Amino acid sequence: MEDINFFDKVYQVVRLIPPGRVTSYGAIAAYLGTKGSSRMVGYAMQSARKAVVMVPAHRVVNRQGLLTGKFHFGGSTMQQLLESEGVMVKDDQVQDFKSLFWDPSIELAL
Repeated sequence: MEDINFFDKVYQVVRLIPPGRVTSYGAIAAYLGTKGSSRMVGYAMQSARKAVVMVPAHRVVNRQGLLTGKFHFGGSTMQQLLESEGVMVKDDQVQDFKSLFWDPSIELAL
């Protein structure tokens, strides 16, 4: 992944999140070896619609399971996408967050 820019590295990880699971900006940043760059992961998610290959950005939430990126989807689109995958959301909060959390550092361990 050395020749790929940071946003593309983020997109590669996000594309691996299984439907019905969620991860956090910080978990992606830590997996990429840039633990302090969760805000940059957020910026990547904001730009995800420009990616050539679809990025399921709706599966990335904050560390408490809040849909902090929902404003970039418009209306309740982020919640609807998650719910269509079986993820329950109440008051912009992923329900049962701990059991649905997908940690790339564990799931993608070599």
